Amino acid sequence: MGKLIIRGGNPLNGEVTISGAKNAALPLIASAILAPGEMVLRNVPRLKDVETMGMLLQHLEARFLHDGEVRIDTSTIAGIDAPYDLVRTMRASVLVLGPLLARMGEAVVSLPGGCAIGARPINLHLMGLEKMGATITLEQGYVRAKARRLKGASIYFDMPTVTGTENLMMAASLADGLTVLENAACEPEVSDLANALNKMGASIEGAGTTTIRIEGVNRLNPIDYAIIPDRIETGTFMAAAGITGGKIRIKACRWEHLDAIIMKLTEAGIEIEKDGEDIIVRGPERLAAVNVKTMPYPGFPTDMQAQFMAMMSIADGTSVITENIFENRFMHVSELMRMGANIIIDGATATVKGIPFLRGAPVMATDLRASASLIIAGLVARGETHVSRIYHLDRGYDAIERKLRALGADIERAKES
Repeated sequence: MGKLIIRGGNPLNGEVTISGAKNAALPLIASAILAPGEMVLRNVPRLKDVETMGMLLQHLEARFLHDGEVRIDTSTIAGIDAPYDLVRTMRASVLVLGPLLARMGEAVVSLPGGCAIGARPINLHLMGLEKMGATITLEQGYVRAKARRLKGASIYFDMPTVTGTENLMMAASLADGLTVLENAACEPEVSDLANALNKMGASIEGAGTTTIRIEGVNRLNPIDYAIIPDRIETGTFMAAAGITGGKIRIKACRWEHLDAIIMKLTEAGIEIEKDGEDIIVRGPERLAAVNVKTMPYPGFPTDMQAQFMAMMSIADGTSVITENIFENRFMHVSELMRMGANIIIDGATATVKGIPFLRGAPVMATDLRASASLIIAGLVARGETHVSRIYHLDRGYDAIERKLRALGADIERAKES
């Protein structure tokens, strides 16, 4: 098992290129099930989660190759099951449920796992599929779904769900008739999936809004498609530049996907400038304390909460951070406190009193974004920080230590003793 060793104090300077979005890549890989033949996906990051999704498709007897680009041939698919050994490590594995049911008429998918940041049930996925005519049973930790052909339906989500919206949008693409998703998730990754499905021959309107209309078609065709850049990786590098007082140019990113992140980072004193297709970020001498509440897109993303908290731990003043999405997403707090941070938790709210500096310490990553927050803290801490359990990090960041080293960070990967 590996760890990262970080010696803090170096301002980040230079250029960094953002990888493709993990949360766009995973549903797009699953969507290949809907279109027999070879699909080519470009700008796919090299991540453990992408590897796991590839292994899942191979288990279903598809061909999957990730060599600079992802090539998937689903014409040979014969399996209908997503086993526990694969699904337990990655919640996004449940995204094969809708496509398998729509194409094969049957799916057997283990209840999902992933980061322990909250319950994140899939009841809304199952409710939607039942409304579309599927028969669903839960047996020994598996979802068993059957439908000769799904039928269009009107579906209202009690709360926005990204993977639920994506799963039902994929299933509805091959359903008989019109499906309307109300209170749907609006994230850019949902819109990217809809764009790809439309290119495959689907008929989807309204993606990116709370109401999505899908008119089912009889067949989808494989495509060649480049996925969007990762907005959370972009935000993470913005935060890293800001906390270290550096200046970096971020390439291959989408300004229009970052409104809430840019607004809050600017409030904290970070200068952010659009330069053509690039973003230039300049950190201040000292950050200012800012309050933030996580919300569904276009609000401030829960996936940036931990990184923002690391910044606020050395900001001038006191900030209040409220987590409205996941009930168990403050596990990084105790690790930041090991580095000297002054943070008090009260339910879904963290009060962060900024201190002059953090001190390096041995810390443990508890989930994907907590890993990023500890790296950000380590970049500015006095002394040496050891971040263990970085297998979480490899699920969502493509070569982050190499990119940080290129910006001047003193960071290396080592084996755990």
